[in-house]
Amino acid sequence: MFVQVAGGASPRACRILYVVGGLHTGGEERQLYYLVRSLDSVRYKPAVAVWNYSERDVHVPMMRALGVPLYAAESSSRLGKLTAFRQLVRQLEPEVVHSYSFYTNVAAACGAYGTAAVPVGSVRSDFDWAKRGSGLLLGRLSSRWPAFHICNSVSASRSAQRSRSFFAPRRCAVVANGLDLQRFHRSSMPADGPARIVGIGYLLPIKRWDRLLRAAAALVRNGLDFRLDLIGGGPLKPVLEQQVLELNLRDRVRIMDHTDDVPGILRDASFVVHTADREGYPNAIMEAMACARAVVATDVGDVHRLVEDGTTGFLVTADDESMLIHRMATLITDGHLCARMGEAGRRTAEREFGLERLVRQTLEAYRSAGWTEREGETARFQVSPANWGARR
Repeated sequence: MFVQVAGGASPRACRILYVVGGLHTGGEERQLYYLVRSLDSVRYKPAVAVWNYSERDVHVPMMRALGVPLYAAESSSRLGKLTAFRQLVRQLEPEVVHSYSFYTNVAAACGAYGTAAVPVGSVRSDFDWAKRGSGLLLGRLSSRWPAFHICNSVSASRSAQRSRSFFAPRRCAVVANGLDLQRFHRSSMPADGPARIVGIGYLLPIKRWDRLLRAAAALVRNGLDFRLDLIGGGPLKPVLEQQVLELNLRDRVRIMDHTDDVPGILRDASFVVHTADREGYPNAIMEAMACARAVVATDVGDVHRLVEDGTTGFLVTADDESMLIHRMATLITDGHLCARMGEAGRRTAEREFGLERLVRQTLEAYRSAGWTEREGETARFQVSPANWGARR
C-alpha cells in the first residue's frame, strides 16, 4: 500500500494527485516542488505519491514543509506498487492524476482507469531517450498511456508527435519549466581573480561532463587562467574525478556533490557551461540566466529557446568541441561581454520564467486533457475510456 509520510491528517479526497519516481536531486523533482508550492492548496488540494521513496532524498523535507500530503509506496515490486496506487486513487478520488516522471506514466493511466479522474503523463526531457531509458516494456507502455502528455519542451513534443510507433502519446501539450525568481536573483560578477566557470547538473553520461573537462584541459594548454566547479553529484563522480587526474586538472577543477545553495554558487561564477547530448528545458541554464550569468551550451532540446546565441550566451553543436573551447575562451578573456550577456539573460528570465506562468499553463493543459473546472462547483470532467484509446 501507499502510506502517508507527511501532510498532517489524511484528507478524504484531493483534487490533483501527482505521482513521481522519487524526490532526489533533479529537474523534474524541482519543477514538481515549484508547481505544488505555487498551486492554491485550498482550491486544488494537491497530494504527491512517491514511487521510490527515500527519507534522505533532497526534496522530501522541502515537500514536507509545504504541508502537502505525501505518500510512499511500501511494496518493492512493480505490480504491488501499481495495485497500491490504484487503491490510493480510489481512496483520494482525485480529479487529475498527473505523472511527473516518464516511467510512472502508465501507473497514472492504470490508477485513473475506471474512475472519473483525468490521467496525464509527462515527458521531462528527450522523448526517444526517455522511452529507451525506461526499458523495452515500461518505456513503450509509458509512451502510449496516458493518451495525453505534458512535455516541458517543444522538441520533446515534436519528437513524440513525429513518432510512427504505436507506442506514442495521442496528444501533447508543452509547459516549459518555471523558476523562483526571488531566490535566483541578479548578482554582480566577481571583480577579482581568475574566471570562475560552473557546470551544474547530475553526473550522468547524457550530461557529457567529460566533454567539458577535455575543453578545460585545452584551455589550460592555451595558457588561460580559470577555475571550474562541476556541481551535482551522481554515479559518474568517480569516473570524472579520474579524468581530472589524467588531464592534470587537479589545480583547476573541483567536482562537488549536490548543494541547495545554487544561487550562492552562481554568485561567485563568471559564466556557466552546459554540455549535454540530450535536454528538454534545463533548470541549470534558467538558473544561470536568472542570476545574470552568461551561458555556453550545446544546442540540444529547447536550449536554443533559452539561450539567444551572441546575446545571452553562446550555442555550440554537441560534437564541436573546438567551438566549445573557443566560446569558453572568449568569455574567460572578456569579463565585460560576460556581464552584458548575463544582464540580457536576466531580462529574459523576468519575462519568461515566472512560476505564475508555470501554474497557469499546467492548469490549461489539464483542461485540454479533459478537465472542466467550474467556479463555485466541484470540478467536472469530460472523460471516457478514449483517454486510453488508439492513436489517431
